[in-house]
Amino acid sequence: MSALKKAAAAKARYNLEHAKVLIVEPNQHSMEILCQILNGFGVRAPVRCISSEDAMTQVKKTEFDLIICESDLAEMDGYDFVQWLRRSKIEPNNFTSVIIICGHTQTSKVHKARDCGANFILAKPLTPKIVMDRIVWVAKEGRAFIECESYLGPDRRFHSIGPPPNTEGRRADDLSLEVGDATEPNMSQDDIDALLQPKRVAK
Repeated sequence: MSALKKAAAAKARYNLEHAKVLIVEPNQHSMEILCQILNGFGVRAPVRCISSEDAMTQVKKTEFDLIICESDLAEMDGYDFVQWLRRSKIEPNNFTSVIIICGHTQTSKVHKARDCGANFILAKPLTPKIVMDRIVWVAKEGRAFIECESYLGPDRRFHSIGPPPNTEGRRADDLSLEVGDATEPNMSQDDIDALLQPKRVAK
């Protein structure tokens, strides 16, 4: 069991002091924030890379429990790096959990992260709770790896499975998936039309 899975299995406080983490982030400020968050979880000295080329060198010589990679990289972007990693045959790093971080998680980027073989995608700004929730999630999820001609990575067919046991869903502040009874009367069509009607912006 990897250090990441051992930490996730613990019932008390999570402590990642034995986890080996690689961070790929070209922005120095973002790198410092992420390192401070991970240090708070016990990660002693995450390996820092500012480019996919640096990261490729590191995964060839060091075994990692977790890789956190910025999507917007110069030469080879984060999605291409993950795709390269999955097909690199550099064991066990080609099976290591990967979280991609980016400025916005619009649907196209979520699909791109899924299709390159990443385990999860996170939007900035990052908070310690969200980062830890996602680390615990990817450590517990246990999705099978799929290898075929067009894809290598964790099974993408997991929407019906839901979050792993003892986690809090997609995000801590997500609304419940359960749709309850209405608490107020339905809006009239006139109200809806008024809401959707374009309005002049005050100067």
